[in-house]
Amino acid sequence: MSDQNFLSILTGSFSTPCGDNPTVAMIEAGYKKAGLNARYINCNVPAENLKDAIKGAVAMGWAGFNCSIPHKVAILEHLDDVAESARIIGAVNCTSIKDGRLTGHNTDGKGFLASLKTVTDPKGKNLLLLGAGGAARAIAVETALAGAKTLTIINRDPKKAETIAKIVNDNTDCKATAGKWEGDYSIGEDIDIAINATPIGLGDAEALPPIALDTLRKGLIVADVIPNPPKTRLLREADSKGCTTLDGLGMLVNQGQIGVEIWLNKTLDFDVMTKTLKDIFG
Repeated sequence: MSDQNFLSILTGSFSTPCGDNPTVAMIEAGYKKAGLNARYINCNVPAENLKDAIKGAVAMGWAGFNCSIPHKVAILEHLDDVAESARIIGAVNCTSIKDGRLTGHNTDGKGFLASLKTVTDPKGKNLLLLGAGGAARAIAVETALAGAKTLTIINRDPKKAETIAKIVNDNTDCKATAGKWEGDYSIGEDIDIAINATPIGLGDAEALPPIALDTLRKGLIVADVIPNPPKTRLLREADSKGCTTLDGLGMLVNQGQIGVEIWLNKTLDFDVMTKTLKDIFG
């Protein structure tokens, strides 16, 4: 950007509705620590204004931006290129702008995968995915591309789980199956990694996904995508059973790191960003 000495590199998010966004504070803290002349701002972009917002970002020399629901699918028609995993997932939450060209990425699953690899590699493992929303779809694709052996997806609406299973089976070597989530789900002894990709527990430290707690066992890895509170009830119960647990903070921080690497080719300080989120979430 030719005027870097006078104007910060701009990055940000297009969200609707626009509210308090911990990602803003997290990335801004990372920029400050790195001494980058950059800003990350949150913009309220109604669905009908997405096209104009993208044109504005290009015109203002933004390096890139994130986008939230409902923009993750709608943005596809405005892009010049889409990364492989984002194409398979069918949704984009991170766009880079280079030489006027827009490339779409999906950092949801990549952020989770990077966090998961701090405790284990999913290659050759049997995974259980609770839920079939956007986060579940991204996690399913990224872990499958990383070499997961099998993936069992359960959801109250089995059709949504079946959709994800088909995407995985059609595009990766992982064998995916879908099932209906009824009552307290029992985690099979063949499962190596269980992942809660539902919103159950977000903002509620006592909420618990309906699973049979007696099927939590030592040696099982239990991950939760919920960042707030970081220590959900699911993870506390899993800890008490001797499981290895993984909270959602790492996924969120990794998403921010990956996005900035895509935009600016810079890696922000993981610890500073994590501390920022912990301060916000208490």
